[in-house]
Amino acid sequence: MPIAGLRSIGCVGLNALTFNLLVSKFRSYYIESSLEAPPEIASREWGFLFFDDSGMRRHKSFYSRGELVDYVRSMVPRHVYHSAAYYQRPGAPTMKEKLWQGSDLIFDLDADHLRNAPKSYGQMLLMVKKETKKLLEFLTSDFGISPTKMNVVFSGGRGYHIHVRDPRVFLFGSDERREIVDYLAGRGLDMDRFIHMAPMEGDWGSGRAFRLRAPPAGAPGWGGRINRTLLTFVRDVRQMKEEDAVALLSKRKGIGPKKATSFYRNLQDENVLSKITEGDLDLFSGSASIWKLLLVEFLDEEGVKVGFNLDLERGETDEPVTADVRRLIRCPGSLHGGSGLRVTTLSQSALEDFDPLNDAVVFGDEPMPVQILKPFKTEMRGESYNLAEGPTELPSCVAIFLMARGVAEARARR
Repeated sequence: MPIAGLRSIGCVGLNALTFNLLVSKFRSYYIESSLEAPPEIASREWGFLFFDDSGMRRHKSFYSRGELVDYVRSMVPRHVYHSAAYYQRPGAPTMKEKLWQGSDLIFDLDADHLRNAPKSYGQMLLMVKKETKKLLEFLTSDFGISPTKMNVVFSGGRGYHIHVRDPRVFLFGSDERREIVDYLAGRGLDMDRFIHMAPMEGDWGSGRAFRLRAPPAGAPGWGGRINRTLLTFVRDVRQMKEEDAVALLSKRKGIGPKKATSFYRNLQDENVLSKITEGDLDLFSGSASIWKLLLVEFLDEEGVKVGFNLDLERGETDEPVTADVRRLIRCPGSLHGGSGLRVTTLSQSALEDFDPLNDAVVFGDEPMPVQILKPFKTEMRGESYNLAEGPTELPSCVAIFLMARGVAEARARR
């Protein structure tokens, strides 16, 4: 069974000193901190991965948060997961015997889903946060889901999870959930629905029977979103120098310098923004081909990259996290075993200022000797580290992060 948020990091063997240190640090954290139990804990399946690489232990169930906390404190798992699903018998050994009762709607936003993600961990997390905010806006505006029915969770790794706990979605099957993902990603949208020739209304004085139209800015769903994106693009281009704008537009396949120049000059019309707001894109003869080329790009930019891994070369996707009604997801309040960072629940208002590399760090700054196994760059608590292979001493929060990722080992003090 797939597990949301588990990647290759942190899944390597550990030497004895590193093993004992990580187990000790994780145990100390769990003794001092409590996990956040999801609603209906007695109906959830639980799964755990441990530091000894003994494989997944799942089909566990707990009747209370106290029972769960006792188990975690005694066993000290590396990763803690609970099911998105509700079961009649969550501890049963097979999925069929569990008797599925429904499932939360889960979205997994991870740097693995993003094209051209920056290599810097901090910048990567900022990019994923932007996608998370975009998704929350989609869910609120297009699906009418109340913010009180959604939980935002930093995964402890390279992204965020959104748990939708709205009774209206509990019984959705995989097909319905996959349709939601397709809508959010903008897959399968009909271009002609957004930019098309429509009969003219009123006396335009041009003698033309049709005019190039798009949905107005106030249209619901993707129509209004595309219009507002067009407006933002046009405002930006209008402020550019002509040669810069022509160079920018000409980078798009199918738009040469001649078309780009004509397009830019027509955008300078003082009424162009009000026309586009109303859905009128008929700026000049032949503009339809340019708008449609830009629309392909805008659809890709506006869509949310959620819950799937995309192989850009082969064009293949894994099963979406969102569509899997039996998915296991990280438990808030637990530690991510591949980073040592806390899986952190956030209010939507707190998301804007949340800094994972400061706010999800739970270990301190006391010096810790380590052996760097390969050159590595990272950031933590406002500091950047460019580490060469060999022995060094680092703040414990950084050292544990590196050991959890498998790029450093604990080293005995001399």
